[in-house]
Amino acid sequence: MKTRVLVIGGGVSGLTTALCLLQDGFEVTVVSENFAPNNTSVVAGALWEWPPAVCGSHRHPVSLERSKSWCMTSYNKFLILADNKETGVYSRDVVFYYKKPIEQTLELQKMNELQMKVLRFRRDGSLIDSHGINRDVGVVDAYTYLAPQVDTDIYMQWLYSQVKEFGCKIVQAKISGNLPELQEKLKNQFSVDIIVNCSGLGSTELANDDMYPLRGALIRVKNDGVSMPRVTTAHCMTFDNTVGGQNMIFILPRGENTLLVGGLVEPHQWELDINLENYEPIQDMWNRCVNFMPILKDATIDSTEPVRVGLRPARKDNIRLEQEPGTDIIHNYGHGGSGVTLSWGCAKEVVQIANSGFTRSNLTKVTPKLEVSC
Repeated sequence: MKTRVLVIGGGVSGLTTALCLLQDGFEVTVVSENFAPNNTSVVAGALWEWPPAVCGSHRHPVSLERSKSWCMTSYNKFLILADNKETGVYSRDVVFYYKKPIEQTLELQKMNELQMKVLRFRRDGSLIDSHGINRDVGVVDAYTYLAPQVDTDIYMQWLYSQVKEFGCKIVQAKISGNLPELQEKLKNQFSVDIIVNCSGLGSTELANDDMYPLRGALIRVKNDGVSMPRVTTAHCMTFDNTVGGQNMIFILPRGENTLLVGGLVEPHQWELDINLENYEPIQDMWNRCVNFMPILKDATIDSTEPVRVGLRPARKDNIRLEQEPGTDIIHNYGHGGSGVTLSWGCAKEVVQIANSGFTRSNLTKVTPKLEVSC
């Protein structure tokens, strides 16, 4: 009899975890209040990054060390997926810019580590001029590398279709309450042996944890080469919370004909009804990016969906990925702005815990017949 797993959460972490479990021979049910396109995962910029992410979250040392392993699992997986355009995954260059020589910044360690891990790394100040960046904003140093960039509109649908193809049962419902207290009820209700919590901000209630949102917003621009030259490289400048105010630059090709421009880092802000017309920080964000990359002044903003707003699920210290002691619950949440980047690595670790961390006699897992590809 196969070991049966309930995955709570239908975002990128939940569906990737479900897919890896299915591919490893588990029987899986996913339950979520919302699936794409009605969840935070489709809002994500979804640029693969070596941690810490440009949005400035997750600088806790323990979290960072674990994240480095997780992100490389995802990097290698996404490069493979990029060969299949049906996945919505692309491999494109990204440039990171700095207002000081990198040796004088907190980002030196990040650069030194990632250059040994990624493809096409090159540190070169001439990247500033070759990409038409306005030097008056103060940038003096830059590096580039090949990075997976995920069109989440397509990718989340692809993930959903994959778990369905592997026989996953999908249930759209909201689970409320404290998971350890609900454990036996949920195991009986869904006929499962293990519960995996990938509920993001929902873990405030389900795991009784101190979660909080990092609100972000991205302006959507037409990237068809008509009103302005097509942008094929991503451009980033890390959020610096030591200087005050919004200062992050995030310019990212999305799919074939869209450019995402941002971004915001607003802790503890829950309201989603903000846009380019009614919210000054989004207007400032746009002006900041136009000043950074002047060709954007001729851009045509997508009239059907000018702005997407979402809540990154942040946690004060570490991403939580562990079996809760004394329970049949595995937690996988608190990824902040790095959910896509860490998704495959975290999912693989959940599978490892499910295989090795549950030794009671009622958990009898069959040898999988499916090839493990995560």
